[in-house]
Amino acid sequence: MKQINVLLLPGDGVGPEIMHEATRVIETLNDSGLCDISYDYADIGGIAIDNFGTPFPEETSKKCLAADCVLLGAVGTKKHENNENNLKPESGLLALRKSLDLYVNVRPIFLFDSLIDSSSLKSELLSNLDIVIIRELIGDVYFGEPRGFKGDSKNKIGYNTMSYSTNEVNRIADYAFNLASTRSSKVTSVDKANVLESSQVWRETVEKVKADRYNNIELSHMYVDNAAMQLVKDPRQFDVILTGNIFGDILSDEASMLTGSIGMLPSASLSKSTGVYEPIHGSAPDIAGKGIVNPIAMILSVAMMFEYSLNNKRVSKIIKDSIDNVLSAGYRTKDISLDSEYINTSKMGDVIIQEIKNNVEK
Repeated sequence: MKQINVLLLPGDGVGPEIMHEATRVIETLNDSGLCDISYDYADIGGIAIDNFGTPFPEETSKKCLAADCVLLGAVGTKKHENNENNLKPESGLLALRKSLDLYVNVRPIFLFDSLIDSSSLKSELLSNLDIVIIRELIGDVYFGEPRGFKGDSKNKIGYNTMSYSTNEVNRIADYAFNLASTRSSKVTSVDKANVLESSQVWRETVEKVKADRYNNIELSHMYVDNAAMQLVKDPRQFDVILTGNIFGDILSDEASMLTGSIGMLPSASLSKSTGVYEPIHGSAPDIAGKGIVNPIAMILSVAMMFEYSLNNKRVSKIIKDSIDNVLSAGYRTKDISLDSEYINTSKMGDVIIQEIKNNVEK
């Protein structure tokens, strides 16, 4: 069995707590003989600023490039939120994405049956919910140049650049159409082409990719404001949602509430050769260290790592089935509990690990 080298980036806030549970899951799978994963650690975000003076140190960059794949906890601290932009913890995340060419962000939106009452929407809107948001990750306004400030203290102006090129849109559209061909062959492309030139290039390119290579895929377009409304009005109309960086960021956080909690959803950020796996939630400094954060999104990110980077759907399914069984048995962390009864982070890790062991033995 080939040894897989995984780099762990616990990061800030609740990141180290959820990463601890992820490593316990990996060790359990190693002990079961289902994989052979070695792992190393590195700093990113606020902790990296404290230790190295930069949110994405060169040492971390080198380790990322050398690893087979990366697990990331969370990034962001109140301590550094007023830093210059290049010294904010979140700029380390942007640098990581750019350095590894992580142009695809995959965010599955699904609901465990036992959590249907935890969602803010009516249950009849949510049964069999299964959406995948494909978000372009290294273009758009987060990376556009020029950006900065001008003016004076009496009239300060902040400015950013929103742009997309044909090449950028072509490759993310290709990924989305490919994925759709393995699902229901349906893609909804979300933009704001009625007012934004960058979205007009986006729409034209998506149309051309479909016409040239994917005539079997059903393609529809939707403005982002309408998409935000439709996600809560009729979420099951969607299968694969294709969109840009900032729209995808906002829509996927909105969609997380369909599942009951942002603490339930994993994500994969992919290049042609590697992947970074992380929960979609932030560092949650307000609950860091209290032992109440939900580790399920982080553990599901491990499952995504096995499926997307390690091509091991069996182990991925064992993890997801184990979580499903634990939730069906009534175990809840605070964020998904409908009453005052809930278990802490480490206890949730305990019951998931025990269920993994049970499933391995079957």
